[in-house]
Amino acid sequence: MKDLNTVRKDYSNDQLSEEHALENPFDQLKTWLSEAKEVDDTDYNAMTLSTINPEGYPQSRIVLCRELSERGLVFYTNYNSSKGAQISQNPMVSVSFFWKELERQVRITGKASKISAEASDAYFNSRPRASKIGAWASEQSAEISSREELQNQVTQIEKRFENQEVPRPEFWGGFIIEPQSFEFWQGRPSRLHDRLRYNLVQNEWNRSRLAP
Repeated sequence: MKDLNTVRKDYSNDQLSEEHALENPFDQLKTWLSEAKEVDDTDYNAMTLSTINPEGYPQSRIVLCRELSERGLVFYTNYNSSKGAQISQNPMVSVSFFWKELERQVRITGKASKISAEASDAYFNSRPRASKIGAWASEQSAEISSREELQNQVTQIEKRFENQEVPRPEFWGGFIIEPQSFEFWQGRPSRLHDRLRYNLVQNEWNRSRLAP
């Protein structure tokens, strides 16, 4: 990997000015998500979720943003997974989006909490049957002996719910992240990137520019 310290790219697709940035960061994020979808609609809603484990180490993984509203961003998972357990102990999280083609990044910090059972039911019922079976079959983040063990569990769940609807397991559902800050990053030439930060202060969003 000798080229790691020599690879270079100059960013020049766009700019992010205070004049054109929207006052509400949720509106700005919706705009960037829509533009990312136009470029490539495959996983344009993928975001890196970072939580803190009991030893104090950050842990990051990709999840999909399934809903965006003025309250926050929603994703779904097994509540007993590593991320679910870590959020239960420390609800302060961060997420980031990155769209390579647009040379854009968004970082968000906030507090995560479970959404209502009714909202989780509604989303779960919209999923393909195989995904519903998978939610029951996988004891997410637990060690297993082999791929065959997982497949055997899938087979058992398929038999359990044969010829009937698959209900949402109580250990699976959604979290909503209520943001306290947003940072929008637009790549610019010579590493002089545009960075606009929105901080929530007394229920109002204050915007400022950061040095690159």
